[in-house]
Amino acid sequence: MNAPLSPLLSLEDVHTHIGAYHILHGVDLDVPRGQLTMLLGRNGAGKTTTLRTIMGLWQASQGRVSFDGQDLTGKSTPDVAALGIAYVPENMGIFADLSVKENMLLAARSARRIEDIDTTRLEWIFSLFPAIKKFWLHPAGKLSGGQKQMLAVSRAIVEPRKLLLIDEPSKGLAPAIIANMIAAFRELKQTDTTILLVEQNFNFARQLGDTVAVMDDGKVVHRGSMAELAEDEALQTRLLGLSLTAHQ
Repeated sequence: MNAPLSPLLSLEDVHTHIGAYHILHGVDLDVPRGQLTMLLGRNGAGKTTTLRTIMGLWQASQGRVSFDGQDLTGKSTPDVAALGIAYVPENMGIFADLSVKENMLLAARSARRIEDIDTTRLEWIFSLFPAIKKFWLHPAGKLSGGQKQMLAVSRAIVEPRKLLLIDEPSKGLAPAIIANMIAAFRELKQTDTTILLVEQNFNFARQLGDTVAVMDDGKVVHRGSMAELAEDEALQTRLLGLSLTAHQ
């Protein structure tokens, strides 16, 4: 039996307040190194707040966030990003008035000119998302919703990252675009990139997840393998209120 993978990211008893609201109520979460962990749960369960707390966009009021042996608690967002963590928010975070090329350059922290970006990596991104190459000089704001999501993910991976935090990448996308996104994430998984991904599309989750954590009311209420959750309809119904098989 293989030993469990060591976590790259750990949250221990993390509480987050936003103004007067207590959103996270003691989150315990391990994200194994080199795996894709799905973070599932009903709307309002605290999934996005968890990602934003990891990134330092909101500060934990209690508990500890550790990444690759370092304590992230209290660090600013730029300091967190500098450690090799990229965040793709639900609103994608792209710059609508800039071209696709300019968006990519801004995301490449070590590049001052487009020529400074690793050509091999750029070609790899083009192979994942051909629309990025096709619309390279177009304003990002003119892209379709699916193309904007591809750009958001491309920006996150323009340089090697240790950890990707991605919030609902399939939301509002057509089935063909979702299939493209699944294929791209499968390829990303082969690069040993660790991914924590919030998702509402359970078929998407089933196809990609290695491990899964389910949140409810600001806490993680279930942890385990994605395959086991995908096979257990009673558990899906209890945790999520519906079954994966009903939403394929």
